[in-house]
Amino acid sequence: MIHLKNIKKTYQIKKDEKLEAIKSVSLKVEKGDIYGIIGFSGAGKSTLLRTINLLEKPDEGEVLIEGRNIMALKKKELRHMRQSISMIFQHFNLIHNKTVYDNVSFPLEIAGIPSVKRKSIIEECLSIVQLEDKANQYPSNLSGGQKQRVAIARALATNPKILLCDEPTSALDPQTTDNILSFSVKIN
Repeated sequence: MIHLKNIKKTYQIKKDEKLEAIKSVSLKVEKGDIYGIIGFSGAGKSTLLRTINLLEKPDEGEVLIEGRNIMALKKKELRHMRQSISMIFQHFNLIHNKTVYDNVSFPLEIAGIPSVKRKSIIEECLSIVQLEDKANQYPSNLSGGQKQRVAIARALATNPKILLCDEPTSALDPQTTDNILSFSVKIN
C-alpha cells in the first residue's frame, strides 16, 4: 500500500548550513498494518510522515502508494490521490471561523458529498470522538483535547484508505487516548 524507497529530505538552515531531516529511509506498509514512528523531538518523524502524501517533497527517493509513484503525478492527479489519504496533524489545523460541525464537513464538501449524506457522516464522526454536544461550538471554545478530537473526526469523515497521524493523542486524556487507539484498530 505505502512504499518509501530511499527517502532523503534536507532543509537549508542558513546559507552555508543544512539539516538532514531524513537520511535514506525505506519502508513498506501493507494494507491493514498500523505502524508507529518513534524518536526524539526533531528526529524527522513529522517530516517523514508528511513525505507520504507529499506535503513535504523528498529531495531523493520514491513514494509509492498502491504501487504508483506519486512523485511523478501531475498536480491534479496528486489532488485526486490525496482524497484517499487523511492526516491528523499534531497542531489540529482547524478552521477557526468554522464550527466543529463545519470543520468536519469541510473535507466532505471538497469531495463533493451531498449535504444530506454529509449530515449523517458528520454526526457519526462526532459521536465516535464523543463531541456530539459541541457541533455548534467554535475551536476557540474548546480544550486542546477537544480540538484534537475534532481533527480526528475530520480525518475520519472521508473514510480514507490511508490515515496518517502525527501525534494524534498528544493532547488527550488517558481514557480518550484509549478510546481513539481502540477505534483506530477497529476501523482498520
